[in-house]
Amino acid sequence: MSDIVFIQGLQINTLIGVYSWERAIKQQLIIDAEMVCDMSRAILDDDVAHVINYKTVCEDMERLCHEIQAELIETLADKIAEYVLTHYPCSQIALTIHKPNAIKQAASVGVKIVRTKPSATSKHTQPNTTP
Repeated sequence: MSDIVFIQGLQINTLIGVYSWERAIKQQLIIDAEMVCDMSRAILDDDVAHVINYKTVCEDMERLCHEIQAELIETLADKIAEYVLTHYPCSQIALTIHKPNAIKQAASVGVKIVRTKPSATSKHTQPNTTP
């Protein structure tokens, strides 16, 4: 099943950037996320306990931005994606981080990454058959 829980336009003011002047101020980031999950049980039971709670995801993303204080938004995006895949029942996440004030002539710049949770079978290594 390919159901999607999404977050669009989550605004976070945090420490991000490579240059020393960037490390002295907070900058605005805008985060979009699409998390692929199976909503069938939640739909059947009409129960919030069986869905991804987007409020909690937003709170976790904001907390991670403040804790990580990454220089690169690429690093931040990867760490957020890894956290979400580990702590929430989703199989894939597409995460976009916009840095709208980075380039004066552009409405926004940023990165988009797509990460997939490793399957249980990919964790096992193949036996060595070499004599």
